[in-house]
Amino acid sequence: MDKDSFLYPRSSYYGEFTPENLVFNANLQQFSQQIGYITGLQTGGKISSEEAYQKIKLAYKQLKYSKKQLRIGSNLSENDMG
Repeated sequence: MDKDSFLYPRSSYYGEFTPENLVFNANLQQFSQQIGYITGLQTGGKISSEEAYQKIKLAYKQLKYSKKQLRIGSNLSENDMG
């Protein structure tokens, strides 16, 4: 197993396949890894609870923006997209 596979494992995607869903799934997995690192740093005393909170909040905003840009969960039809 190489270092990247160990540090950044990827799971297979099992949902309804669309390019947008696949990209969002990758973004969601990255978000999950970031949260794991942040909580590990906070638990280990390397960053404060407030700093961990701010980092998690930023990561969530980025994930939410990604979801909006990819129109995941949107009920818009192709005609509504403009």
